[in-house]
Amino acid sequence: MPLNDLHPPRRAVLAGAALGVVATAAACSGAGDGAAPSATSSADGAPATLAATADVPVGSGVIVDDVVVTQPTAGVFKGFSAVCPHAGCNVSEVDDANIVCRCHGSRFDLEGAVVKGPATKPLEAKAVVVRGESIVAG
Repeated sequence: MPLNDLHPPRRAVLAGAALGVVATAAACSGAGDGAAPSATSSADGAPATLAATADVPVGSGVIVDDVVVTQPTAGVFKGFSAVCPHAGCNVSEVDDANIVCRCHGSRFDLEGAVVKGPATKPLEAKAVVVRGESIVAG
């Protein structure tokens, strides 16, 4: 058997690796599986729209890209970094009025304060502003 039959051409290996990276990135991004929305900005450079006010339930919140948007009480919206101050993992969900970091189990209330460690510092506040029916980065 010739040596070339045992080893695929380098171009085929590289193309296959590139397809694997693209497939992994698509799977990790959560595209098409009900993942959190992504922020959008207008072509004129206006602040990014994070979410519609209707998409953030009272007493809960949503994670959009690297921002957690909560509505602790009706009509009051808060923004926080999605990065947990304990070890730098991103928080993963808002559950039962808590922002949850699955890496080590830290939980934060809808105001960003630590409810359960190991985190000892609150989530970093991020400015958000309500404009009409939209919540935008402030």
